[in-house]
Amino acid sequence: MRLLLLPAMLAPMLWPANFAAAQRASPPPGKVLTGQAAFGDWHTQAPGVRRHIKPQDLPPPYATRSASNTPQVVAARGGQLHAPPGFDVKLFAQGLHGPRAIRTAPNGDIFVAESEAGRIRVLRPSADGASAGENQIFASGLREPFGIAFYPNNGAPQWVYVANMDSVVRFPYRNGDLQASGKPEVIVSHLPAGGHWTRDIAFSRDGQRLFVSVGSGSNVAQDMPASPPGGLEQWTAKEPLGAAWGPESERADVLVFDPQGKNRRVFATGLRNCAGVAVHPATGDLMCAVNERDGLGNNLPPDYVTRVKQGAFYGWPWYYIGNHPDPRHKGGRPDLAAKVTAPDVLLQPHSAPLQIAVYDGSQFPADYKGEVFAALHGSWNREPRVGYKIVRVFMKDGIPTGEFEDFVTGFVIDDPNVWGRPVGVTVAKDGSLLFSEDGNGTVWRVSYDPHRSSR
Repeated sequence: MRLLLLPAMLAPMLWPANFAAAQRASPPPGKVLTGQAAFGDWHTQAPGVRRHIKPQDLPPPYATRSASNTPQVVAARGGQLHAPPGFDVKLFAQGLHGPRAIRTAPNGDIFVAESEAGRIRVLRPSADGASAGENQIFASGLREPFGIAFYPNNGAPQWVYVANMDSVVRFPYRNGDLQASGKPEVIVSHLPAGGHWTRDIAFSRDGQRLFVSVGSGSNVAQDMPASPPGGLEQWTAKEPLGAAWGPESERADVLVFDPQGKNRRVFATGLRNCAGVAVHPATGDLMCAVNERDGLGNNLPPDYVTRVKQGAFYGWPWYYIGNHPDPRHKGGRPDLAAKVTAPDVLLQPHSAPLQIAVYDGSQFPADYKGEVFAALHGSWNREPRVGYKIVRVFMKDGIPTGEFEDFVTGFVIDDPNVWGRPVGVTVAKDGSLLFSEDGNGTVWRVSYDPHRSSR
């Protein structure tokens, strides 16, 4: 059989021929899927399916064609959602305009970013926590808002911070406010705009630092000049390790400021699109959910969830998942090859993780405490599709183990059609888990009852 090679297909076609069959094999109960089987697709998604993808499992670039598979979103079908035994998934709110990031205020109110509409909405849970009892617009006239954070983070906030696409603003706030009592104050101005536009924010555990994630302006820096201003030697002497330049300056980074928006600096680089951030309450580690690049094939490279270390470089655009060079930057930045920090948890490629949340409630079983939930939005760049689910990232003593598990599934109807695209995830004050999806404008609640699993 004649093989049609894609342009720039430099690596041999070493990915096993039986890969598709391995992906669709029924997951063995209680076993961690590894190797080819860990990649899978929507056919093998089910609550409790656990996966562990390792760097040595990656195929070479262009082992498969780069798919174009934009999902068709159909009407909501919440009855199709599945969670592990003992858990129940019910509709919490509907009729929202593209709900994206969601965060729980100290008093239990749920703040929702309706990014396309340029506003922040507040949902106040009913007395039993099962649904939104009140629903009001907190602030409008914003520019594609996404990240939300409360400050001080001591339970009695004075401000709510909101990350626009190109700035961070804050509103005066006291627990229980359903509408902003004042105009927005610009705290951080001149964030790079366009491209990957979601800006998430979080305060450090001690409240002294404000982290702001800024995604890349492109897929793989195709418009970045070959050399930085003044030459590479001068650039590396003054800029952080792995910093990009030109239109990608201060992009694919996590920036850090003081709470007043001063002392601007780069915290970490090479994170193509750190769409969601969270600070682990036990360790104080900053964590990111990262959308990796497109165009290298169905199973490359994995998206990931990772701790983000100050001063570290995570590869973009020259490398991915450690020292794996991107063939589109062949020969670029060999000085960085041994300096790439590999991420902690490799997710299925093109899952498109967006928001993450650390479980700090008491409703779920004890072994969920301190573990991370991630909302996987799904991507246009894989066929058959993956993502479109909520996953649980396993931690041990605050450190990711590398394993993750399907937690809520059922958004995919068939290869062309999905009914929901998860975005935001937050832990409610009663210990339930809430997540948003922007396909049909809904928010869902996952509750746990130990007696439910035995019924």
